[in-house]
Amino acid sequence: MTVFEYKTIDETARRPVIGLIVLQSDQTIEPEFRKHFLPEQYDFFVSRIPSGLEVTKETLAQMAGDLTQSAKLFPRGMKFDCVGYGCTSGTSVIGVDKIATLTRQGCETSQVTEPVSGLIAACKRHGVRKLAFLSPYIESVSDRLRGVLADNGIETPVFGTFNEAEEAKVAQIDGESIYNAAISLGKTDEVDAIFLSCTNLKTIDIADKIRKETGKPVFSSNSVLADHMKELAEV
Repeated sequence: MTVFEYKTIDETARRPVIGLIVLQSDQTIEPEFRKHFLPEQYDFFVSRIPSGLEVTKETLAQMAGDLTQSAKLFPRGMKFDCVGYGCTSGTSVIGVDKIATLTRQGCETSQVTEPVSGLIAACKRHGVRKLAFLSPYIESVSDRLRGVLADNGIETPVFGTFNEAEEAKVAQIDGESIYNAAISLGKTDEVDAIFLSCTNLKTIDIADKIRKETGKPVFSSNSVLADHMKELAEV
């Protein structure tokens, strides 16, 4: 047997390390994030968290009990520049501060964020105060999120939904349906921008088309979370 010497990777030359906690039921955010976080620019790691087959306030709240354990399933000893929790409605139910605390109990990370903080940051960056809000979920789930946004100075005077409670069906809503609904909601002068809520909605290929058609900024849960994670990681 021959024993070889080795050197370790130069820490000063490393790429930003990104972690993402994904709902078990989510079929969309992970492939979309692999387009946002290219391997030559970021080291990107994913963990999954148990989630309900249907989206209700009760099933969203249950994720708080599994969040720390999900964060513990990242590689041991890994130091993250930013970890994101990938659920918009879950954030509105569990709370931004609690998500950060529970995540840090499971892994070492400089920053923690989620789609709600990402959306608030995006609205501030673009000077947006009124959103056209498109949700896939039943109204009671969306009401909680709209209330959180209102508490942060962001109104949602125009609201539409696909009224679907089952996560597997949300992931199968096609781009044309999302596009048509977003155009219908966003054409009014009553709003400054359009928000496509839910990390499971497939929006990455249609957001720019909606922006060109309406002349308004278009935010999705995945795009605002990815942008915020990049911003925090590079800080």
